[in-house]
Amino acid sequence: MDDSKIEKHTIAVLVDNEPGVLARVIGLFSGRGYNIESLTVAEVNNADHLSRITLVTSGTRMIIEQIKAQLSRLVPVHRVHDLTDEGPSVERELALVKVAGTGEKRIEALRLADIYKATVLDATLTSFVFELTGTTEQVDDFVGLMAQLGLVEASRTGVVAMSKGASGF
Repeated sequence: MDDSKIEKHTIAVLVDNEPGVLARVIGLFSGRGYNIESLTVAEVNNADHLSRITLVTSGTRMIIEQIKAQLSRLVPVHRVHDLTDEGPSVERELALVKVAGTGEKRIEALRLADIYKATVLDATLTSFVFELTGTTEQVDDFVGLMAQLGLVEASRTGVVAMSKGASGF
């Protein structure tokens, strides 16, 4: 195995839902020069005040192991799961994509939206706002195609992920 190979990993972290926890997690990354490619956070258990942080990061195998070990040592962290290593998982990202155009570009934008199963949330005579849910690669592809047709802006949620099967956090 090549220990210098850069790998992308999706990591889910169950934490206490309290002020400062996200800052501590982000501080762990920034203090060591690690990059966060995607980050989503939401409360997942209201009764126990628990939130789930899903982040995507890249690094060598050694760096990924360091990240997981350091996350596990943070006091408000209950569990750390490397969804990339732990087996099959489902990942999705939501994007809102605004495209301006008329004539053929407008028709092509609608055609591509249909292919990608994007929903039209807003339509004017000169623009559309599309909603798309898919893998990061699908969202990247759609945004790239729309860039050629008149992309005005895109807003993305970041990756949400969950392992497949009956087990969970």
